[in-house]
Amino acid sequence: NDDDQNLHQQILEVLLEKVEQDPFPSVTMLNMIEEILQPQDVPRYAALLLDKIRADEFPSLDMLKRAQSLA
Repeated sequence: NDDDQNLHQQILEVLLEKVEQDPFPSVTMLNMIEEILQPQDVPRYAALLLDKIRADEFPSLDMLKRAQSLA
C-alpha cells in the first residue's frame, strides 16, 4: 500500500535525521531503525553508522557490530 510505504519512509527519515544529529544515538533509536529498514535503505543507514564510527575516537562495540552486520 502506498500510504503504508509513505509512512514507513517518513518514520525512517525522522529517525535517521535524529541519529545524524546525535553524536551518541540511543540503542533504542538504532533498534527502531533496524526494525523497519528495507533493503533500499541499507546503504544510507550503513553510511550513517560509518560516519559515526569515523567521528568517534573510540567507537562503541555496539556501533561496530551494527555496521558489520550490514556487510
